[in-house]
Amino acid sequence: MPMPKPALALAAAVSLGASPALADTRIVTTLKPLTLIAQGIATPDMTVSTLVPPGSSPHNYSMKPSQRRALHDADVIFWVGPDMETFLARLLASGEFRDRTVALLPGDGTEAQDAHDDHGEDHDDHGGHDDHDDHGEHHEDHGEHGNDNHAGHHEHHHDHGGDDPHIWLDPALAGEIAETMEHALAEQDGVDREALTRNLAQFKTALKQTEAEIQAKLAPVKDISLYSYHNAFVRFAEHYGLNLEGTLTLNPELSPGARHIAQIQERLGKAHHPCLLTEPQFNPGAWEVITEALDVRFSTWDPLATEVAEGPDGYLAFQHQIADAVLKCLPEDAEH
Repeated sequence: MPMPKPALALAAAVSLGASPALADTRIVTTLKPLTLIAQGIATPDMTVSTLVPPGSSPHNYSMKPSQRRALHDADVIFWVGPDMETFLARLLASGEFRDRTVALLPGDGTEAQDAHDDHGEDHDDHGGHDDHDDHGEHHEDHGEHGNDNHAGHHEHHHDHGGDDPHIWLDPALAGEIAETMEHALAEQDGVDREALTRNLAQFKTALKQTEAEIQAKLAPVKDISLYSYHNAFVRFAEHYGLNLEGTLTLNPELSPGARHIAQIQERLGKAHHPCLLTEPQFNPGAWEVITEALDVRFSTWDPLATEVAEGPDGYLAFQHQIADAVLKCLPEDAEH
């Protein structure tokens, strides 16, 4: 399905009228999906770069010296927070970076939140991410206990709580992220604030249109039993009302225990057209072996937008790409 180009192309054209005298604003985001959101509202005098290459783990990534210099040269740094990019927690809380770092999902007591608070009170409602101190505890016991209480995730749809820091996958939260970014960027010296405001409004309008298109597109898969490799898919599934019945592992870097595997096998055997959504960052081979005696379909989606072209429409294309991966779960389109 071709991607409509609503108002974002117009946003870029309108912004070209900004004064050439404006100084470049250098933006660094930690993850490519955050880059796509930033590019949706940025003006031509802004450059946006991504720190963690798609496909690398944001939990334990090791920076190159050139990336350290990019952070040093940045005017604004956007990251999810210490529950996601754990390798940056101490660095971004230091005096060198604290005042130009905006945490989009801060944890309890993170000093990087001070920078976000300094941008004003308009976005105080983004600070409600205080329930993540148990994130590690969930990862420790997943091997045996699995996700039997997975329905509990659905209670956290828009409250920013729970243990899921994959906020960029929910388009409603993406709109809020864009607002936070716009507010932080508007406080930079020499930026075209009026163009930023226009771009934000047009981004949010285009995002609403994209949501409606995806809701219609996903209607045929609403009764299919979906299983995701890990909990990155939860926010997207909840937003679009998909039937996500289970998550194979809360920590994809650890192997699930035998008890959890047996539980998943039993549930897959009873599910309605079960489909397992794997991710290119992790090898699905073990689960293909475990499910070979079951009628389970596989599809691959990418939470880090590796193949999505950058640009002002990139986040919209990213949402459509995820929806297209879900559509492959339909019997006539599925990979066996």
